[in-house]
Amino acid sequence: MNVTIHASFLPHDDPEASLVFYRDVLGFEVRLDVGHGAMRWLTVGPVDQPDTSIVLTPPAVDPGITDAERRTIAEMMAKGTYAGILLATADLDGTFDKLQAGGVEVVQEPTEQPYGLRDCAVRDPAGNLIRIQQRR
Repeated sequence: MNVTIHASFLPHDDPEASLVFYRDVLGFEVRLDVGHGAMRWLTVGPVDQPDTSIVLTPPAVDPGITDAERRTIAEMMAKGTYAGILLATADLDGTFDKLQAGGVEVVQEPTEQPYGLRDCAVRDPAGNLIRIQQRR
């Protein structure tokens, strides 16, 4: 069996702010932009990894989600506890400097972790936790 990761999903609540973060700050390419207004799905990914994407979706649009669940999702997104993703870079300090220059909310500066990795953490415009590790 040869199984790969094709796409991961993260919620967004402001498509234009998400584009600025993922396209302009992280340097990802926009692969799909579907819908309009708040009901917009964006697919982004690293230019050199055409088979791996992040699909940015409007939160809680599934018709099976209750109003109480929608409120909970909104509250968790506001706290930054609803979703996240782990990225990697060959130049953590350079990436972190670019994130800071882009006005990104910093959660943790580049730090050597006790489990052997060096990483940092930021939040995207929707509050999703984005951890970025130094590739070794």
